[in-house]
Amino acid sequence: MSRRVVRQSKFRHVFGQAAKADQTYEDIRVSKVTWDSSFCAVNPKFLAIIVEAGGGGAFIVLPLIKTGRVDKNYPLVTGHTAPVLDIDWCPHNDNVIASASDDTTVMVWQIPDYTPVRNITEPVITLEGHSKRVGILSWHPTARNVLLSAGGDNVIIIWNVGTGEVLLSLDEMHPDVIHSVCWNSNGSLLATTCKDKTLRIIDPRKSQVVAERARPHEGARPLRAVFTADGKLLSTGFSRMSERQVALWDPNNFEEPVALQEMDTSNGVLLPFYDPDSSIVYLCGKGDSSIRYFEITDEPPFVHYLNTFSSKEPQRGMGFMPKRGLDVSKCEIARFYKLHERKCEPIVMTVPRKSDLFQDDLYPDTPGPEPALEADEWIAGQDAEPVLISLKDGYVPPKHRELRVTKRNILDVRPPSSGPRRSQSASDAPLSQHTLETLLEEMKALRERVQAQEERITALENMLCELVDGTD
Repeated sequence: MSRRVVRQSKFRHVFGQAAKADQTYEDIRVSKVTWDSSFCAVNPKFLAIIVEAGGGGAFIVLPLIKTGRVDKNYPLVTGHTAPVLDIDWCPHNDNVIASASDDTTVMVWQIPDYTPVRNITEPVITLEGHSKRVGILSWHPTARNVLLSAGGDNVIIIWNVGTGEVLLSLDEMHPDVIHSVCWNSNGSLLATTCKDKTLRIIDPRKSQVVAERARPHEGARPLRAVFTADGKLLSTGFSRMSERQVALWDPNNFEEPVALQEMDTSNGVLLPFYDPDSSIVYLCGKGDSSIRYFEITDEPPFVHYLNTFSSKEPQRGMGFMPKRGLDVSKCEIARFYKLHERKCEPIVMTVPRKSDLFQDDLYPDTPGPEPALEADEWIAGQDAEPVLISLKDGYVPPKHRELRVTKRNILDVRPPSSGPRRSQSASDAPLSQHTLETLLEEMKALRERVQAQEERITALENMLCELVDGTD
């Protein structure tokens, strides 16, 4: 009589837990737009949610620590003239977020560390190039200021946000609406899914399709696809009988899936959230009240079901915290921000461990906030893996860093340099023109000016609070 051997995995007992009521974000009017994006973006500093807005599009940005009931007059980020469809935080600057809208534009915003007094209406830069709604945004994982947008015009545009220029426009690749776009780990390839039911791998700098697979899932509903850490592709879709499926593909052999699992019958499109550090994929369906999660390994059946987190309320969207924003002292390996109709609820995924020590097997070095390349270096053909950081001592977000946009003079366009990167000095002038004392004096004066402005802002906010209390 043979005994069944249980598969060894440190993630077999991962469990999900919803935050207590005082740790949720209440009274947020989540957008009702019918669009299959996550409606929520989160980083170690801020939570951003697309909200209902009369006469245009808006989203709200809350400091992570500002839990509880949100004031109905809390300032919004407003600037779009039609509903916002997607938002995405810059991976290299926690104060910079991009938004895409039905008004055909992409806007990039600088979010201050303090709570603004009124709505933020002026973006750092507006990117105009699409002829129809823009529904997908994705920052490059390793190159500074490189942003991808995909629109209803079936075009993918890759921008240099630092100059406002179009780096690449991929307009011959997709004959129909693009449903999803995902970078691989070093940003050299894209995986896209389209209404024509084809899964494509694209080399954006060569403007060519490297590999493609027609009808990876037979059903008519939209597909989604993400790259895994070893370069495979994980797709979600529907069977001909409308059963939801998850499949793993090897791009070198697109004939048959490496693995294919059927799950249930439901209309909600499955949004895959993949964690390369643990090789776990979390599947969240819009309108579902559950999160299923699977571990991807090199052993058959390759996609291993772990568990399901279930709750009573359906989700309208979902935010996924980057690894550097997790609490390593509690063995968190993922944190979601589930959108309800009027609130946002954090859900923590934990590996049960008895020890309070840092668990280095759960937390390998993970991508940090420093870019590995400049935009010019990437477009010139260079690739680089993400710059990794250790989470052993926890992660402290850096202070506010300003996004500087320099419009390039189109009459003086120089080819990008492929040589070694210049060091980032205080000025482009030779250092000999600045004595050390002068530089130090300039820095001191600048710090004093910033401090004076912050004190002035605090004073104005206090005056405003007093006026509001007085009118009450």
